[in-house]
Amino acid sequence: MTGTPTPSAPSSPSAKPSAAPRTAAPKPGVDCQTGGPGLHTVPSQGGKVTVRYGSRGVCLISAVPSRGFKATTSQTDDDTLTVTFSGSDHRSVITATIDPMAKASVRETSF
Repeated sequence: MTGTPTPSAPSSPSAKPSAAPRTAAPKPGVDCQTGGPGLHTVPSQGGKVTVRYGSRGVCLISAVPSRGFKATTSQTDDDTLTVTFSGSDHRSVITATIDPMAKASVRETSF
């Protein structure tokens, strides 16, 4: 079979049927490539978020929810990104910002 790859290993996360859903869509036009401290992963009960901090913006690299959670993201300004993981009895809100300095905060709420 010429030109057909062998099925030895999945080539992407979507090829794994048990992989958790991922959200990855940086806000268009945000400059998070230049300057700044770079990549940072923030764990929470609801999942983990990886962001890239630049000198003029923060970009979402991935948001991976824990089992039983769903992820939503919002970014109204280039300098602040919020990811919310929602479950049936818990919510984790991760806010990443570069204003006044690069940092991330996690707020856990049980209900």
